[in-house]
Amino acid sequence: MFASFFPKPKIFFPAVILWTALSMVLWYGFVRDLGPQLGLGVLVGLPYPPADANASLIPVQIARDIWLYQYMIVSGAIFVVLVGWLLPHRWFWWSVALSAALIFFMWFRVQLDVMINNFFGGFYNMIQQALAKPGAVTLDQFFGQLSTFAIIALVAIMTSVVNAFVTSHYTFRWRTAMNDFYTANWQRLRHIEGASQRVQDDTQRFADTLERLGASLIDALMTLIAFLPILWVLSATVKELPWVGAVPQGLVFVAVLWAAFGTGLLALAGIRLPGLEFRNQRVEAAYRKELVLGEDDPARAQPPTLRALFVDVRSNYFRLYLNFLYFNIARYGYLQAGVLVPYIALAPTIVAGGLTLGVLNQTVRAFGRVESSFQYLATSWSTIVSLISIYKRLQAFEAMMADEPLDDIETDIAPERP
Repeated sequence: MFASFFPKPKIFFPAVILWTALSMVLWYGFVRDLGPQLGLGVLVGLPYPPADANASLIPVQIARDIWLYQYMIVSGAIFVVLVGWLLPHRWFWWSVALSAALIFFMWFRVQLDVMINNFFGGFYNMIQQALAKPGAVTLDQFFGQLSTFAIIALVAIMTSVVNAFVTSHYTFRWRTAMNDFYTANWQRLRHIEGASQRVQDDTQRFADTLERLGASLIDALMTLIAFLPILWVLSATVKELPWVGAVPQGLVFVAVLWAAFGTGLLALAGIRLPGLEFRNQRVEAAYRKELVLGEDDPARAQPPTLRALFVDVRSNYFRLYLNFLYFNIARYGYLQAGVLVPYIALAPTIVAGGLTLGVLNQTVRAFGRVESSFQYLATSWSTIVSLISIYKRLQAFEAMMADEPLDDIETDIAPERP
């Protein structure tokens, strides 16, 4: 699953983590202070600003980001070159080089989100000013703000479109690598139940699902890195929390505690889903195989056999639906209640008039980004369940080729009894 696409995964993935940690240590240690000397923003009319510049201005923020982008590109390029030299692999350009490029695109999109968040702070303050005092804001100022948002949104749209297109090709190359690997060992693997489906369908689903989960995890971490300091600063305006009282940077703690509660709740509610999803694919594969054999052999796919196999399919689906019923009750209830959490936390501050409309909007938006980052497991649990099921099915191939015993569930297709 991994070795077919990535160079020596047991070495490569730890190396990615270590290189990322080293790059961050160097950046926060001294590299970020070298921007005035090495930044290339001056080439586009945006020289690196002084430390006390107004960071809420979009051009100033872009100028500061240019140096960070330079550093990320250089750091990523060095890592890619080293991996290509030390760990050569057939799929190197797709699995290593393109992965680095996709990670950079993710960070760029997060920074666009930060710019939009900063924009809304000033925009809603302007609206509040215009509503409070007629004539205080001109039409040119108003449409100027909308133009700024349109430019940022246009760049975000173009980046998302390009990223989606490249990602589609990325996942198909991963599927191709797995497909080539498994078909080369087909004579050993073809005896596993539903082997054809696992090669034809599960490889694509595995690559696509894992890419989406991995991308969303990286995006959550990057969003947390970008928005947590913003929320930390904005939390200074929140003097107290309801029923608790004064808590320094209280919004950060509320976001962490609420996300931890949701993650635990949904993990508990969905604890049986991975096994049921796996068994569901097993009984579907058995039913489909009998139908396929019946196309060429009139002795196969007899009505009594098909009825018995379909009873297994139906029983497992009904059990899956029941488990998803209480899982969805917990999931949708938790997510819907989460909409009110920042407003409840801000209630004393709002009632006391301790912040403007722009700061309120900016704070709620930053809270939502931090909260959603901490909620990665909670919001991705359904996808994780599906991935675990697919992984188990492909893991049988790995066990077969390594001459290891198959998992017990591979020999039991009967539906689980309540």
